[in-house]
Amino acid sequence: MGNIVLSLLVDNTSGVLSRVSGLFSRRGYNIDSVTVGETENPAYSRMTVAVSGDEASLIQIKKQLNKLEDVVNIVELEPGKSVCRELVLVKVKASPSERKDIISVADIFRANIVDVSKESVIIELTGTTIKCEAFLRLLDGHEIVELVRTGLTGLIRG
Repeated sequence: MGNIVLSLLVDNTSGVLSRVSGLFSRRGYNIDSVTVGETENPAYSRMTVAVSGDEASLIQIKKQLNKLEDVVNIVELEPGKSVCRELVLVKVKASPSERKDIISVADIFRANIVDVSKESVIIELTGTTIKCEAFLRLLDGHEIVELVRTGLTGLIRG
Protein backbone atom coordinates (compact mmCIF):
# COMPACT_ATOMS: atom_id res chain seq x y z
CA MET A 1 0.00 0.00 0.00
CA GLY A 2 1.23 3.44 -0.91
CA ASN A 3 -0.12 6.91 -0.62
CA ILE A 4 0.06 9.88 -2.92
CA VAL A 5 -0.94 13.50 -2.76
CA LEU A 6 -2.46 14.89 -5.94
CA SER A 7 -2.85 18.57 -6.77
CA LEU A 8 -5.70 19.06 -9.20
CA LEU A 9 -6.37 22.31 -11.02
CA VAL A 10 -10.10 22.25 -11.71
CA ASP A 11 -12.71 24.58 -13.14
CA ASN A 12 -14.22 26.72 -10.39
CA THR A 13 -17.81 25.68 -11.03
CA SER A 14 -20.49 24.20 -8.83
CA GLY A 15 -20.47 20.43 -8.50
CA VAL A 16 -16.75 19.86 -9.22
CA LEU A 17 -16.01 18.53 -5.74
CA SER A 18 -19.02 16.24 -6.00
CA ARG A 19 -17.90 14.89 -9.38
CA VAL A 20 -14.35 14.25 -8.19
CA SER A 21 -15.42 12.59 -4.93
CA GLY A 22 -18.08 10.64 -6.85
CA LEU A 23 -15.38 9.20 -9.08
CA PHE A 24 -13.60 7.87 -5.99
CA SER A 25 -16.70 6.42 -4.36
CA ARG A 26 -17.98 4.75 -7.56
CA ARG A 27 -14.70 2.90 -7.90
CA GLY A 28 -14.35 2.03 -4.22
CA TYR A 29 -11.31 4.25 -3.56
CA ASN A 30 -10.98 6.01 -0.23
CA ILE A 31 -9.94 9.66 0.07
CA ASP A 32 -7.64 10.20 3.07
CA SER A 33 -8.06 13.98 2.90
CA VAL A 34 -9.30 16.62 0.48
CA THR A 35 -8.97 20.38 0.49
CA VAL A 36 -10.18 22.80 -2.15
CA GLY A 37 -10.03 26.53 -2.65
CA GLU A 38 -10.01 29.20 -5.32
CA THR A 39 -6.64 29.94 -6.95
CA GLU A 40 -5.05 33.23 -7.98
CA ASN A 41 -7.32 32.98 -11.05
CA PRO A 42 -10.99 32.92 -9.93
CA ALA A 43 -11.86 30.69 -12.91
CA TYR A 44 -10.00 27.79 -11.26
CA SER A 45 -9.80 26.02 -7.92
CA ARG A 46 -6.96 23.90 -6.61
CA MET A 47 -7.97 20.61 -5.06
CA THR A 48 -5.45 18.65 -2.98
CA VAL A 49 -6.40 15.00 -2.60
CA ALA A 50 -4.47 12.51 -0.46
CA VAL A 51 -5.24 8.88 -1.33
CA SER A 52 -3.82 5.49 -0.46
CA GLY A 53 -3.93 2.16 -2.22
CA ASP A 54 -1.86 -0.32 -4.15
CA GLU A 55 0.23 0.92 -7.05
CA ALA A 56 -2.23 -0.25 -9.72
CA SER A 57 -5.12 1.55 -7.97
CA LEU A 58 -3.15 4.78 -7.67
CA ILE A 59 -2.29 4.71 -11.38
CA GLN A 60 -5.94 4.04 -12.19
CA ILE A 61 -7.06 6.97 -10.00
CA LYS A 62 -4.86 9.39 -11.97
CA LYS A 63 -6.14 8.03 -15.29
CA GLN A 64 -9.77 8.36 -14.20
CA LEU A 65 -9.26 11.90 -12.89
CA ASN A 66 -7.70 12.93 -16.21
CA LYS A 67 -10.92 11.87 -17.94
CA LEU A 68 -13.06 14.30 -15.93
CA GLU A 69 -14.04 17.34 -18.00
CA ASP A 70 -13.58 19.74 -15.05
CA VAL A 71 -9.98 18.66 -14.38
CA VAL A 72 -7.50 20.97 -16.12
CA ASN A 73 -4.24 19.55 -14.72
CA ILE A 74 -3.04 16.91 -12.24
CA VAL A 75 0.32 16.96 -10.49
CA GLU A 76 1.59 14.46 -7.94
CA LEU A 77 3.08 16.29 -4.94
CA GLU A 78 6.15 14.17 -4.25
CA PRO A 79 8.02 14.45 -0.95
CA GLY A 80 11.10 16.66 -1.31
CA LYS A 81 9.79 18.21 -4.52
CA SER A 82 6.78 19.88 -2.93
CA VAL A 83 5.62 21.68 0.18
CA CYS A 84 2.60 20.13 1.92
CA ARG A 85 1.00 21.46 5.09
CA GLU A 86 -2.01 20.87 7.26
CA LEU A 87 -3.71 22.99 9.93
CA VAL A 88 -4.81 21.58 13.29
CA LEU A 89 -7.02 23.35 15.81
CA VAL A 90 -7.25 21.57 19.15
CA LYS A 91 -9.17 22.58 22.25
CA VAL A 92 -7.50 21.15 25.35
CA LYS A 93 -8.95 21.12 28.84
CA ALA A 94 -6.51 23.20 30.88
CA SER A 95 -6.79 23.84 34.58
CA PRO A 96 -4.43 26.54 35.87
CA SER A 97 -1.97 23.82 36.96
CA GLU A 98 -1.99 22.11 33.52
CA ARG A 99 -1.85 25.28 31.43
CA LYS A 100 1.93 25.81 31.74
CA ASP A 101 2.67 22.26 30.55
CA ILE A 102 0.29 22.58 27.59
CA ILE A 103 1.78 25.93 26.57
CA SER A 104 5.30 24.42 26.79
CA VAL A 105 4.30 21.66 24.35
CA ALA A 106 2.76 24.27 22.02
CA ASP A 107 5.95 26.37 22.18
CA ILE A 108 8.14 23.38 21.25
CA PHE A 109 6.11 22.93 18.06
CA ARG A 110 5.84 26.67 17.36
CA ALA A 111 2.08 26.41 17.69
CA ASN A 112 -0.08 29.41 18.56
CA ILE A 113 -2.48 29.75 21.46
CA VAL A 114 -5.48 31.35 19.78
CA ASP A 115 -7.99 31.25 22.65
CA VAL A 116 -7.81 30.91 26.41
CA SER A 117 -10.69 30.41 28.84
CA LYS A 118 -10.89 29.34 32.49
CA GLU A 119 -11.24 25.67 31.51
CA SER A 120 -9.46 25.32 28.15
CA VAL A 121 -7.05 26.60 25.55
CA ILE A 122 -7.31 26.39 21.77
CA ILE A 123 -4.05 25.74 19.97
CA GLU A 124 -3.37 26.29 16.26
CA LEU A 125 -0.61 24.31 14.58
CA THR A 126 0.45 24.34 10.94
CA GLY A 127 2.92 21.81 9.62
CA THR A 128 3.50 18.49 7.97
CA THR A 129 1.22 15.61 8.86
CA ILE A 130 4.09 14.01 10.80
CA LYS A 131 4.59 17.18 12.86
CA CYS A 132 0.84 17.46 13.58
CA GLU A 133 0.63 13.82 14.69
CA ALA A 134 3.72 14.18 16.92
CA PHE A 135 2.18 17.26 18.54
CA LEU A 136 -1.09 15.45 19.22
CA ARG A 137 0.79 12.48 20.72
CA LEU A 138 2.51 14.83 23.19
CA LEU A 139 -0.91 16.14 24.23
CA ASP A 140 -2.01 12.55 24.91
CA GLY A 141 -1.94 12.96 28.70
CA HIS A 142 -4.30 15.92 28.50
CA GLU A 143 -8.01 15.87 27.76
CA ILE A 144 -8.70 16.92 24.18
CA VAL A 145 -12.16 18.48 24.17
CA GLU A 146 -12.38 19.09 20.41
CA LEU A 147 -10.10 18.58 17.45
CA VAL A 148 -10.27 19.56 13.78
CA ARG A 149 -7.76 19.04 10.97
CA THR A 150 -7.90 20.64 7.53
CA GLY A 151 -6.23 17.86 5.60
CA LEU A 152 -3.23 18.38 3.36
CA THR A 153 -2.71 21.19 0.93
CA GLY A 154 0.42 21.82 -1.06
CA LEU A 155 2.36 23.15 -4.02
CA ILE A 156 5.35 22.01 -6.04
CA ARG A 157 8.60 23.75 -5.08
CA GLY A 158 10.24 26.34 -7.33
